[in-house]
Amino acid sequence: MKKTRITAIWGWAGTFNVLYGLKGLKMREDLHLSAIIAMTDSGGTTGRIRDEYGVLPPGDIRRGIAALAKDTWMVRDLFEYRFEEEWIIWGNKIGNILLTALGDIGWSFEAGLDMACKMFDVQGDVIPVTLEDIHLWVRMEDGTEIIGEKNIDVSDKNPWEKSHNANQNIAEAFLVWGEWILNPKALEAILSSDYIILGPGDFYTSIIPNLLSKWMREALSQTDAKIIYVCNIMADRGETTTYELTDFIDNIEKYAGEVIDYVIVNSGHIWDEAVEKYKTEEGKKPVKLKPETDFSGKSYQVLERELVNHSDLVRHSPAKMARVIEEFIEEKILF
Repeated sequence: MKKTRITAIWGWAGTFNVLYGLKGLKMREDLHLSAIIAMTDSGGTTGRIRDEYGVLPPGDIRRGIAALAKDTWMVRDLFEYRFEEEWIIWGNKIGNILLTALGDIGWSFEAGLDMACKMFDVQGDVIPVTLEDIHLWVRMEDGTEIIGEKNIDVSDKNPWEKSHNANQNIAEAFLVWGEWILNPKALEAILSSDYIILGPGDFYTSIIPNLLSKWMREALSQTDAKIIYVCNIMADRGETTTYELTDFIDNIEKYAGEVIDYVIVNSGHIWDEAVEKYKTEEGKKPVKLKPETDFSGKSYQVLERELVNHSDLVRHSPAKMARVIEEFIEEKILF
């Protein structure tokens, strides 16, 4: 039986939500899932263990393993557990510690990842986008330059550590240090895919870093896969502060080339209290398809779907995302 191969490219919370949804597509045996994950995370416990042990960032890899594990919730609970006393194992998460230990045992991060996937019966492939030690470098609209994903995010969360004006967009993104060459396994997954999903996730700190790896742009242009971009439900202050739907799409194409076949945007209602809360506390705003937007002449088709998870924070529902992707698999959506 020929399997439909789906490859997702992203990082952070989007990694878990969409992978978990896809895994649950009626437990279909005719699907093969791969997750290509950004390697620029440098914040929190992931950043600390990365600095101390010189390993690739395990945080988003950890989420990918949990999402595709046979017993997702057992693995997620284990991986997210941390000892409350910071002096015990440095206050780190069990998943980060385990991946670091397995990498040490196997003599490489990649070997340790393979062992973890076998240990937890992962139903697919979890692939670092690159095996190089890299970091994200961005230039803001006012010309301020920032190196390190944690320094981009920190301005909103800790105003006393603010290093730049977060009321603007990121203008340019780069990778620094290392060669940032595309992992051969990631290249193989892209070229053999039937569908490739870009996003959702923090736009410049989770999605764009994947597209910056050397040979990624070429791989996306050479694959026969249909490429689906899932736009964020909310614009993120300090990264995409004033972005509208067209800005997200244009900047994907800026780094990936004109490779998108479909754009999925949320049409579901976000309750007023949540909109106000995100606006006042985090400076975020919803992203919607505006009726007056003209997409004539574009090489992609824009599709609206109700995607909000109403039982949680304002984010994509795994089940609703899975149903949209199933529309493609069953050829209910035709270009």
